[in-house]
Amino acid sequence: MKIATTTGDFGRYCKNDMERIRELHKAGFRHIDLDMYTFTPSCPYMQADWKKAAAALKEEADKLGMQFVQAHSQGGNPLDSDKGRADFLVAATIRSIEICQFLGIKNTVVHPGFGKGLSKDEWFEKNRTFYQKLFPVMETCGVNVLTENSTASNMGEQYFANSGKDMVEFLSFVDHPLLHACWDTGHANCEGSQYADIIALGDELYAIHYNDNHGKTDEHLIPYLGTLNHDEVLNALMDINYQGYFTLECSSSLIKKQYWLGGRRDFSKDTRLEEPTLFMQQRLEALMYDISKYMLSAYNLFEE
Repeated sequence: MKIATTTGDFGRYCKNDMERIRELHKAGFRHIDLDMYTFTPSCPYMQADWKKAAAALKEEADKLGMQFVQAHSQGGNPLDSDKGRADFLVAATIRSIEICQFLGIKNTVVHPGFGKGLSKDEWFEKNRTFYQKLFPVMETCGVNVLTENSTASNMGEQYFANSGKDMVEFLSFVDHPLLHACWDTGHANCEGSQYADIIALGDELYAIHYNDNHGKTDEHLIPYLGTLNHDEVLNALMDINYQGYFTLECSSSLIKKQYWLGGRRDFSKDTRLEEPTLFMQQRLEALMYDISKYMLSAYNLFEE
């Protein structure tokens, strides 16, 4: 199994994706998960000449001997009552799929929508309608879109696909050959044991987001900083003959001052240690690669 991680690891430390993939390379990574979660109308990828930015990125990756293997498309809520936000999310997601085709990425994660008071049947119907908007570009580009499990820790009662069983049921309901699943181990760790969920997904599992936490909140920590049972997850992946990448999503291991799970306390007299630095993230990134290599090697799964 080959190790990949997200460009989001260096999201706040670097100015652009070019700098981010260079940092991933220095840490030992050769396989890239492109983070396209926070597109804005003014970002280079949403312009008419977006291929110019994508081509420069591909050229740099090729020069470094790196490969784009996975992606995460626009974040947000496609069921948002604000039509402007919902329409931009669809447009940004379509563009991200086009970028995937340009970079040779076969799988991108696209979160389903959520809303208060929806029954399971309503959630299924509304999210099928959302994913159907992506079908034409998915088919033109030959890119798989992967729906992802969540957790009540994040979503409360607003999200129904928190288990492998529910995800398989939803995929069967939508019934499109390019729609499959991504399993987030951190989300699952907030729900409990996950071996049976991964087994239930079986060959619908095309990608993973591997991250740790303490079982209560979605912390996105590097392995062994939380309570995730790594033997459980790796045995499940082996038992379904998982063919994807060991893709890490641990971008919140260093906490910035303003953080959605709770920020750092104020001390106005002096702020020189207020934020983590690029130096810290570089050291952590290299450690994350080494830990992941150790884990996979323990099961004879590691591939360069």
